[in-house]
Amino acid sequence: MRQGKAHLRARVNGNLALRFSGQGLTSFAGLELVRQFLQRIEFSRRLRRHLHGADPAGDFSSVAVVRLILAMLMIGARRLWHVRHLVGDPVIQRFCGLAVLPGDRTLSRWLSRCVGGVRAGLHALNGELIAEVVQRLKLKRITLDVDGTVVSTGLTVERAFRGYNPHHRKVPSYYPITAYLAQTGHLMRVRNRSGNVHDGKASLPFLRDLFAQVERFLGRQLKIEMRLDGAFFRSEIVAWLRSRAEYAIKVPFYPWLGLKPLIQRQRRWTRIAPDLEAFEAMVTIPTWKNRALRIAIYRRRVQHVSPKNFQLDLFDPDDGHWEYSAITTNKPLGLRALWKFMAGRGTHEKVLAQLKNGFAFDVVPTRSFAANSTWQILSVLAHNLITNFQIALAARPRPRTSKRRSLFLLRSIHTLRYEFLGRAGIVRHPQGRATLTLAPNLPTHKLFERIVAKLASAA
Repeated sequence: MRQGKAHLRARVNGNLALRFSGQGLTSFAGLELVRQFLQRIEFSRRLRRHLHGADPAGDFSSVAVVRLILAMLMIGARRLWHVRHLVGDPVIQRFCGLAVLPGDRTLSRWLSRCVGGVRAGLHALNGELIAEVVQRLKLKRITLDVDGTVVSTGLTVERAFRGYNPHHRKVPSYYPITAYLAQTGHLMRVRNRSGNVHDGKASLPFLRDLFAQVERFLGRQLKIEMRLDGAFFRSEIVAWLRSRAEYAIKVPFYPWLGLKPLIQRQRRWTRIAPDLEAFEAMVTIPTWKNRALRIAIYRRRVQHVSPKNFQLDLFDPDDGHWEYSAITTNKPLGLRALWKFMAGRGTHEKVLAQLKNGFAFDVVPTRSFAANSTWQILSVLAHNLITNFQIALAARPRPRTSKRRSLFLLRSIHTLRYEFLGRAGIVRHPQGRATLTLAPNLPTHKLFERIVAKLASAA
């Protein structure tokens, strides 16, 4: 029903006067729903168990500190000193189980005490939480994407060096490596590294730890697929993966591989799509002890000249411009299916972007390498808890695809903050019972009631 214009406008006679009151006001009402979810999965008990024997607690318990940092990351805080702006918020205090919040220096000192044993406990907790979702979905195989990403640091940060920062080559940085689980949207594991560490040269220990985590929490029977970029095209990695997983690895056009002469001699290409053609061949690599690899070579028609273009050497310029790429694999896939399978790696890049922008993964909170490494693990843990929250309560299923995309429609953390995490409310105690009151907004009302109902039915 249409309304008259007189009913649509509101008069604003002057500026609002400011008043600060400690009457139970909160800016993060939706965080109470996440707290109830963590209570249902017994998060605190599990964390306490995994930190047993390596607990760096001081005046504040490690469980409370971890929950506080997770709350900060979920609501959008990007610096340790942002904790000062959370003092007095009743929902934050309930989430952490604290009457008094620690200061930013206390958080910094706690992070600095998180040595290898503490980080191992956090990794174990992360693996356990992911395994529950995988087992509930009864997956027979999982697809893992492994890649590194750059985190720029200051000049005085411990173990930060100049290296593989493509946009700021002279800026010291970290180069953490992450593993992404394509079917569920989780980040399986993260390891912080100095900026001068090459992905391929230093990745084998990370892969060993990753496979050990899968075996520990998911068993040996689960089939594993790996998707890796060209930095991982190394003899020791291919040899190690061959007997452990099915893999697809981008192949760089190194001169010693002989791919360019192979392309020059090829006259018959299989059409994959209107602008995509491919062929495959067995390539023997003498420098790898004459190991033979199945390599699929693709070319895509483009409208511009690019660094991946060998136009002047291969074909008549009237034939258009082409970009070339190559993939080696031990999977029994055709050329079209292999191309789609490898294209699914792009989701990992999007998740890394959300991790940096949404969960402060690219922030370097202290000068300590141990503290910064722990911060990255907690950032990943916050992302995975939000993913678990969505899968358990609200996410809609999505059909399976050959790209191995997530089986659920997952919302970004920015959307979740706008819809329910960052909703204002007030905590009161009528008749002695704590009650959270929100503004009467119909979409918010329905969303909160739906989540509460699912939490109650899952309890």
